[in-house]
Amino acid sequence: MTNILIILGFFLLFILTYLGRGYWGWVLSGATWLGAWGLAGGMGTTPFTIVTVVAVLAAVEFGIPSLRRALISGPVMKMVAKILPKMGDTERIALEAGTVWWDGELFSGDPDWKKLLDFDMQQLSEKEQAFLDGPVETLCNMLDDWQIHQDRDLPTEVWDYIKKEKFFAMIIPEEYGGLGFSAIGNSGVVAKVSSRSVPAAVTVMVPNSLGPGELLMKYGTDEQRNHYLPRLASGEEVPCFALTSPEAGSDAATENTESIGIVCKDTFGGEEVLGIRLNWRKRYITLAPVATVIGLGFHLFDPDGLLGGEEKRGITCALIPRDIEGITIGDQHDPLGVPFKNGPIFGKDVFVPMDVVIGGEKGVGQGWMMLMDCLAAGRAISLPALSVGAAQLATRVTGAYGTVREQFNTPIGRFEGIEEGLARIGGMTYFMDAARKLTCAAVDAGEKPAVLSAIAKAYLTDGMRTVMTDAMDIRAGSEICRGPRNTLGRAFISIPVGITVEGANILTRSLIIYGQGAIRCHPFVHDEMEAVGAGDVERFDNAFFGHINFVYKNGVRAFALALTGGGIASAPVGGVVGGYLRQLTRYSAAFALISDLCLGVMGGSLKRREKITGRLADALSWMYLASAALKRFNDDGQPKEDLAYLKWSCDTALYNVQEALRGVIDNFPLRILAWKMRWLIFPYGMRRRPPGDDIGSDVAQSLLDGNQGRLRLTPDIFIPSADENGLGYLEATLAKV
Repeated sequence: MTNILIILGFFLLFILTYLGRGYWGWVLSGATWLGAWGLAGGMGTTPFTIVTVVAVLAAVEFGIPSLRRALISGPVMKMVAKILPKMGDTERIALEAGTVWWDGELFSGDPDWKKLLDFDMQQLSEKEQAFLDGPVETLCNMLDDWQIHQDRDLPTEVWDYIKKEKFFAMIIPEEYGGLGFSAIGNSGVVAKVSSRSVPAAVTVMVPNSLGPGELLMKYGTDEQRNHYLPRLASGEEVPCFALTSPEAGSDAATENTESIGIVCKDTFGGEEVLGIRLNWRKRYITLAPVATVIGLGFHLFDPDGLLGGEEKRGITCALIPRDIEGITIGDQHDPLGVPFKNGPIFGKDVFVPMDVVIGGEKGVGQGWMMLMDCLAAGRAISLPALSVGAAQLATRVTGAYGTVREQFNTPIGRFEGIEEGLARIGGMTYFMDAARKLTCAAVDAGEKPAVLSAIAKAYLTDGMRTVMTDAMDIRAGSEICRGPRNTLGRAFISIPVGITVEGANILTRSLIIYGQGAIRCHPFVHDEMEAVGAGDVERFDNAFFGHINFVYKNGVRAFALALTGGGIASAPVGGVVGGYLRQLTRYSAAFALISDLCLGVMGGSLKRREKITGRLADALSWMYLASAALKRFNDDGQPKEDLAYLKWSCDTALYNVQEALRGVIDNFPLRILAWKMRWLIFPYGMRRRPPGDDIGSDVAQSLLDGNQGRLRLTPDIFIPSADENGLGYLEATLAKV
């Protein structure tokens, strides 16, 4: 009987902790073990009495909230308050921007897969589809990307058509004369145009991304919206947004900047008004050479107290007409030879009235919040769409080329060396498009998924680099010489632009994704920090002990799921999809455990351990990319012809998650804990492998010989006529094979 009670105690502890009932797990297992001790003859002995009294007191102390707060949570909160790093307003605003969505589930250690699979993704509206089939198709036919590169500009008739058909107004509501497109509609336009011409795509996407239009819609006064939005929609005004300066690139909020505004009074329009005297130097500003209205981010100071309050008023955004005295637009930059309009803007002693501040006087000092809030959603759309457009183009081109191009009397796509590249191209295009659509769907559902949009931007632009590199290797000599018949070379040259802007990928991976995710997406960390700041013991108590329970739960779950290969995890569907969902649940629990141990051991120094946070970002990001691929496959009805793409995507993602967690464990500073983590999370060793040759071969061969796989992966790009150089000729030749 004694042995049965001992085993029962361990069973209760394991099961209840696995289910997130850690307190009751310890209480009931402790009571069971005490019973076993008593039956074994310990009843009435001094040691038994002492242990029983201590156990009962501990159960009461931890189980009664008011007592626990007085004896434990209150003192702990005071201690944490002393060691918690102080967070400035700029950092706090950046961390709190946007909303938490599926990233929170992945951080939980136990994702609700039914929630994801049941999520209704918004599709293109009839109006959006008609725009893609009509004006976008017409625009693409007007574009000659080779000639654009020779002329260093879009033709005048293209500029006129873009303005006339309101390509600059996709995000502007119809009530102001815009198109009022959804995120997926906006994304679809950018993807299609980018497959034809990157300079044209950048020209179209920038006014519909972070800039004056979006800032006005969300934060502008009624007067500002009524004045500017119709003009922006019609193309009468062309916007740019000037944020980056020579001394402020990634650290755009730095006070070490020459972009300064001083509140003062001066004459404007014949009257003395309260306004701002501005001086600034900005560079790398897209559309600056042709802009008629400039969105400007700057630090505002009020030394004379004309607005009341402090002298330092913070980052402020204003909308300034180009023709005001003191503004100079510099020479056009040359970003790697990609001829979209980009250049510097200078302002010297530029006086503007206070009403140019976006949001009016209430918008003073709110610029950083505006920018971070808009970027949380906007980063999910433009660059991921451009990346997918490039990936689909590469898939379409290499699939056809691998069939029609022969060497040694054999289509080159049949050679295993070529197959390796084709497999990466097809597999990555599949999950990249899945991630693009899922992230856009989150935005269309009202989310501002700051972390997921950063993942989409960083990992899809990096995916574009991989896909295009493989495509260039496969096309080989036919992509080396510049000219109208070169199909991929110009897009390939533009890759570093996408990787650098809207948060360089190194910065995004090593700082933003996990740095923001660890606080915003974690179920308890944000509440703990807020409670400490507010001195709220009750809130801190709930969060702190919830956090402790969370760590124990994920420790047990990570071990149990690793022992069973994820087999005991629940999944709302069966088959291949269910199997991958269970594997992701296993890695989610492992990620949550490792994440908490990193936070606990390294504390505030973790944000400087960028190699560690970069690997944690990799793990989180690849779990999201796998989630997107599984959502796509399930929504499509689990078609067997796409099974190879799903397997390649998920096997790649799971392997990368494993390797990211391996890297964290291998470099964890507390080695005894690292050994325990390895034993808990990988009890059988690290057994996941990249996709096998057979899966890669299936993906590659599906792109060849006119198979439907090539077409299913590339529905969003422009297909030129059969008599046109490049892809047009390739398609015509393939049809004859």
